[in-house]
Amino acid sequence: MCYTERSAGDFISSGIALEVKAISKPSYPLVENSGKNLMKLYLNDVGILSGIYYRNNVRAVMSDVKSINLGSVYETVVAQELRAHGYNLYYYDNKKNGEVDYLIDDCDTLSNIPLEVKSGKDYTIHSALDKFMSIEEYNVQNAYVLSNEREVFVKNGITYIPIYYVMFFENAPVAEELLL
Repeated sequence: MCYTERSAGDFISSGIALEVKAISKPSYPLVENSGKNLMKLYLNDVGILSGIYYRNNVRAVMSDVKSINLGSVYETVVAQELRAHGYNLYYYDNKKNGEVDYLIDDCDTLSNIPLEVKSGKDYTIHSALDKFMSIEEYNVQNAYVLSNEREVFVKNGITYIPIYYVMFFENAPVAEELLL
């Protein structure tokens, strides 16, 4: 099925889908660098998505059967949580360097934080994130890989955390005195 720009807008405005805008050259704030034409849409209900993918075989998903690819489900969970905590959703897309699942603004360091979502056992392999972090002009202060592993650790400047830790990401509210 082919979706037009209008139908994509309808999915977004009705709350059916979450829009994630493409960024090819990130800098703070991300809103100033987003492309208008390139985006991803995520279903705004991970339960419905799981039902579409796995039908009645939810037991395999809940048991974390390793042969099931949960990548798109995990990416949807992260999109929902980030949006619920007030983040605008962006991803890095560059033909030369690859794609990083999410970018969020870090108001404390006036930089961007790349987030990579992994569902398999090779969660420490992430060439696009590594390339992204190696570009000095991007000024990356923090980076995260979210996966189904339970161990939290830092390696080569990347913090590895369980996927559910995304619920603790908080977007700093604008101070009221700045609005006056």
